[in-house]
Amino acid sequence: MPVRSLRSSVRVWPRREAVEETLGRWAQCLLRERPELWRVGCFGSLVSGGWGVGSDADVVMAIEGGRGPGRLPCGRRAAASDTSAVPVPVDFLVYTEEEWEHMLRRGGRFARLLAGARSLAEREEEA
Repeated sequence: MPVRSLRSSVRVWPRREAVEETLGRWAQCLLRERPELWRVGCFGSLVSGGWGVGSDADVVMAIEGGRGPGRLPCGRRAAASDTSAVPVPVDFLVYTEEEWEHMLRRGGRFARLLAGARSLAEREEEA
């Protein structure tokens, strides 16, 4: 969120690097806390270079389908995540691994956008 610069009426928007760093820490915490979570990535202006004043953080998550929020309809899954640690608004999508793979196979503009998502955190494959 924008913050006032000292005692001035000027508002300062966080730098892209600071937002990415905070998002990375937030994603790592989520991965530790939520066993159904497999990966977290960012896309949109953070990746494309269009970041600026008023930009939000576009985040995508992939989860196991049968656990926790994976049992909820797609539009209600994001409500299970607290984004208060991130200094800008977070607009995020939560897909099951199956939905994610299906979307990438089907293709299209949105699939290409998600395929280019920058990884913030990813669960290690268990041996």
